[in-house]
Amino acid sequence: MPIKIPDKLPARNVLESENVFVMDESRACQQDIRPLKIVVFNLMPLKITTEAQIMRVLSNTPLQVEVDLLMTSTHAPKSTPKEHLLNFYKTFEEVKGDKYDGMIVTGAPVEHLEFDEVTYWEELKEIMEWSRRNVTSTLHICWGAQAGLYYHYGVPKYQLSEKLFGVFEHRVIDKKEPLMRGFDDVFYAPHSRFTGVRAKDIDKIQGIKILAESDEAGVHIVASPDKRLIFVTGHAEYDPFTLREEYFRDLEKGDNISIPKNYFPNDDTANDPIVRWRSHASLMFTNWLNYYVYQETPYKLDEIN
Repeated sequence: MPIKIPDKLPARNVLESENVFVMDESRACQQDIRPLKIVVFNLMPLKITTEAQIMRVLSNTPLQVEVDLLMTSTHAPKSTPKEHLLNFYKTFEEVKGDKYDGMIVTGAPVEHLEFDEVTYWEELKEIMEWSRRNVTSTLHICWGAQAGLYYHYGVPKYQLSEKLFGVFEHRVIDKKEPLMRGFDDVFYAPHSRFTGVRAKDIDKIQGIKILAESDEAGVHIVASPDKRLIFVTGHAEYDPFTLREEYFRDLEKGDNISIPKNYFPNDDTANDPIVRWRSHASLMFTNWLNYYVYQETPYKLDEIN
């Protein structure tokens, strides 16, 4: 089944070129089926790029998925055309009266700040609190995962000695969890961050569980007892060349940045990167949509509580 997105969203052309099944709104309305309603709170600066990444991993499912895009109202994005934001994005004021089957909170390049120093922190807190009663399951990514763990459970983030940057090996901790069904014992995921959370802090909190971790990258996937809150510290949704683009961007800025680990063959940037995470990325998002959203959400959205 396809993912349903606005007819003129730029991600549509990208996905169709990759043979991803995309359905326009007019065709979707003719199908007698209730799609899953997913809201994506996109905090990344390059919103159009992130849209395509998220839509891609949401598309590989037998379920019809309808996506709303959410942006901050307390912080004006600078790297995305205003016309695009006006055409495709909503603010919290516009959606807070709605209910959603699922929600995704993306990462954001604000790790150098304490949470309460982020300009839209109060707005994010309000949205995360709202999600408890109005969303069946929320998936938090990278900084979004750190923010969610801090807000919901008081888990602190820590500055790393250097940027965690590359593609790292992870192991499944709990094979019985539905989110991890079909995963290999060892799988790979990209990371790109300056801060992290620690297992010892999470282990102190009754109920929440670490589902996957890495010797190099640390805690990777965490779930609340009722699976309404999922936290993923990496970027499973990344495109094959995202880390390369970030690396050359940082070089041009004059940052002291190392070559992303386990990414370029022989650490030679002239080589195309080795892609070894996308099958598990697709599996993770499909499992989330199926087991934690579709299997749990009521048919009538207004019954979510």
